[in-house]
Amino acid sequence: DVCSSDLPFTGDHAGILLYETLYKTGFSNKPESVSLNDGLILQGCRITNAVKCLPPENKPVTDEIKNCNAYLLNELNALKKGASILALGTIAHNAIIRALGLKLKDFKFGHGAEHSLPDGKWLIDSYHCSRYNTNTRRLTEPMFDAIFAEARELLKK
Repeated sequence: DVCSSDLPFTGDHAGILLYETLYKTGFSNKPESVSLNDGLILQGCRITNAVKCLPPENKPVTDEIKNCNAYLLNELNALKKGASILALGTIAHNAIIRALGLKLKDFKFGHGAEHSLPDGKWLIDSYHCSRYNTNTRRLTEPMFDAIFAEARELLKK
């Protein structure tokens, strides 16, 4: 199935690694996204944000996350059983857990961690593909590739 969204990270440094990885792993038809109408098509995946606005310094505060949680829940509920949900960073991970009404203590964030969710879906954690994380090598291209390979494998279960 082919899905699309508003393509978050388009034109952003984080998008460079994200869209290259999506392409390498067969989740898109092109290795980069520069604008909404650039012809990039997501294949078998969807990209969304935990927060629908662009917060100052791109760091959402708790109230912004809470205000957008119902939108995130609707998107999560629309996914089929067996879907893999990839959280890019702790903020995304925590927003997903909260949206699903689960307890954070039962689902700890950790790069590469797989969480079986009660609704039959999978949550996989990755460090965010931000410039800071890639420049400091906290997240490398092989690490990010491995996360997407893991997501692909979970889709087969």
